Amino acid sequence: MSKQKTNKSLLKRVKITAKGKILRRHQLGAGHLKRKKTKGALERQKKSYLFFKGEARRLKKVIGL
Repeated sequence: MSKQKTNKSLLKRVKITAKGKILRRHQLGAGHLKRKKTKGALERQKKSYLFFKGEARRLKKVIGL
């Protein structure tokens, strides 16, 4: 049986912490329609966020953890 390949496009978009938690690099959908958003909303979009437990479990399988 062949080895599972790591999804490299996903690895570029997430950060894995030392304890194995998966962080999104920034909020999804933050690349457009910035003109009508407030300064605070734009700052919040730059932060890294934890994935929900169910999503994280599925992503770990794709990454190969």
